[in-house]
Amino acid sequence: MAWIMTIARNLCLMRLRQSARTDAFQQAETDEDPSPPANEAQANEAQRAEDRLLLEKAFRVLREEDVRIVVLHAVSGLKHREIASLLGIPLPTVLSRYRRALKRLREELEN
Repeated sequence: MAWIMTIARNLCLMRLRQSARTDAFQQAETDEDPSPPANEAQANEAQRAEDRLLLEKAFRVLREEDVRIVVLHAVSGLKHREIASLLGIPLPTVLSRYRRALKRLREELEN
């Protein structure tokens, strides 16, 4: 559960950064001040909960081995070579599974 929360947090931060860029661009186009939410803390918490649910749903489309590879690289910070030796599978297999898993996650999160 800890790695899911870490990935969810990272995805939330990524989404916030993207929305900040989009908001800044839209604000520059319209020259209007966006109105802040009434209670920003509640809005952030609601967003975190939504992102957590989206991430859990997205990880269900991956095989257990693929989840392990993504978590070991993205969360634990292990290099692909280290993951290959740890799991006892060839390096090219780790690389291809990692790329395919990220692609599946991206597609699932976009839907």
